Amino acid sequence: MEEQQRRALRRGRAQLVAALRVEPLWEPLEQRGLFTRPMLEELQSAGSRGEQARQLIIDLETRGKQAFPAFLSILRDTGQGSLAEMLTQECQSPPVPPQLPHLRPVELELRGEKQQKNVTPHERLSIPVQAESEEPRIPPVPARGSAADKRSRDQEYEMKADPCGHCLILNNVNFSRDSGLSTREGSDIDCEKLQRRFKALHFTVLTQRDLKAQDMVLELLKLSQQDHSALDCCIVVILSHGCQTSHIQFPGGVYGTDGKPIPIEKIVNYFNGSNCPSLRGKPKLFFIQACGGEQRDQGFIVDCDSPEAEAPGGSLESDATPFRVPSDHGDEPDAIASLPTPSDILVSYSTFPGFVSWRERSSGSWYVEMLDSVLQQYAHSEDLLTMLVKVADAVSAKGRYKQIPGCFNFLRKKFFFMCD
Repeated sequence: MEEQQRRALRRGRAQLVAALRVEPLWEPLEQRGLFTRPMLEELQSAGSRGEQARQLIIDLETRGKQAFPAFLSILRDTGQGSLAEMLTQECQSPPVPPQLPHLRPVELELRGEKQQKNVTPHERLSIPVQAESEEPRIPPVPARGSAADKRSRDQEYEMKADPCGHCLILNNVNFSRDSGLSTREGSDIDCEKLQRRFKALHFTVLTQRDLKAQDMVLELLKLSQQDHSALDCCIVVILSHGCQTSHIQFPGGVYGTDGKPIPIEKIVNYFNGSNCPSLRGKPKLFFIQACGGEQRDQGFIVDCDSPEAEAPGGSLESDATPFRVPSDHGDEPDAIASLPTPSDILVSYSTFPGFVSWRERSSGSWYVEMLDSVLQQYAHSEDLLTMLVKVADAVSAKGRYKQIPGCFNFLRKKFFFMCD
């Protein structure tokens, strides 16, 4: 693309982002050979209409010499001739030379002038210097976490809807006798904390308690099949016993109250771009309080002392169950990696895969306790990943046995919660 055409697109970008109707453009853009189908699908997953328009204009600059006239023709064919005319005028207008600030001469003393009383005029040096009153004002850098900083939309997910999204909490406490799984005392405390926290963060919260595996799947499917077009985000929280499972993308599994496991990978894929189109380009957050296995981490010695909590055997319990290998040595058919690579997804685990996750009967799990505390203190100023690091640090300092939360992050931008 020629330089004046690129300049026209850059000058007109703000107007195009505000007014461009992108939906009618996809088919003619592919027919004219400007974009391939995978390219268009990636553009369509960019987020809101404005974000799609912005990315389209940026990508057009790399499409070659014929891209600009072809784009003007497509605009006219789709009833957006006014935008085509605007770009044509921008392309024909000459570049605006940068305006230099007004300069005035100022005399500088030569070295040693103060010691010489009789200095001739030519011994003074005149240099044009910008007048103090005309110095360009450099805007102050916004404080980290300030409104200005949090609204740099090119690098952050848009969170304008109120409520901003749905939050589904699946809380399994009582398990069938046949499952061999213990009652998860303290889990109701976790559930109540997160229910209050996410309501305060402008989510509509639905809580379901003691569901069998198939009923959990039905609730997840019901949420994924809703229309999220007017919302900006979706959250799934699962509080249950957990186990190791064979996997391709996301490790671990959670149990229904009947003792049947559901792979985390299967849960996440219900919400990916193929299965939940109305959440394409929007953040999908999963918080998993469950064991990743049976290993008990005794930690390693460090220079500083960490506070010792009650040793397991008192009120401290784990959500661990043995690793059960399916009879066919593979996951269920609908959990295999035949789905697209996930994007805009974050899965936060309460513990490292393969290790135990600890829970107090009287105060709930370490992970949820710290997650709720960190969200309360920092959600108004910090992005999600920064807060999860704080959660990991706080949990890792607890107890005789150790635990370290972690996450699988496929977010494309920073995520800030909506706060009052």
